[in-house]
Amino acid sequence: MTQQQAGRPIRVAIVGPESSGKSTLAREWASRLRGQGRAAVWVEEYSRAYYAGRDYVSTMGDIEAIAAGQLRAEALAAEGGAGILLCDTTVLTCKIWAEVAHGGASATLQALYRPHDYALTVLACPDIPWEPDPLRSHPTQRDWLLELNRRELERQGIAALEVSGAREARLARAMAALSPLLAD
Repeated sequence: MTQQQAGRPIRVAIVGPESSGKSTLAREWASRLRGQGRAAVWVEEYSRAYYAGRDYVSTMGDIEAIAAGQLRAEALAAEGGAGILLCDTTVLTCKIWAEVAHGGASATLQALYRPHDYALTVLACPDIPWEPDPLRSHPTQRDWLLELNRRELERQGIAALEVSGAREARLARAMAALSPLLAD
């Protein structure tokens, strides 16, 4: 029995370094799936909403609030009846952010970190041009951040699907990986 048959949405994690195409992939993937009649939702990166009304700072409290907000956004999308949640970043991103900015993740953040909640994890590679953004600060460290993501996923025993190249190639690989998880 698939997750959809059991009445639970299929959760897809889309992770990777900043400016690696996560949001573009999530938005286009949700649109493509909806075009096929699937109840798919793009769960947007919560940090954008969090920082919309405040200065961008990185305290552990901010990172914990963003992680909790990301999980709330996923829960609301699931309650809304979506069959597929395409999660534009997850608490993994917050964990790595805490490690890079503060030397480690707090106990609160560790408790929120549930990488096995996702039926599929997609790791976006930073082989596209970096685009400036107020929430981005590591334009020359994207390969290093990609490796941090890879190592953490491997440590968790998660075989992530890596996507790279042009937008359509990324989307095609993602669609193909999701196909076996869909109930017809």
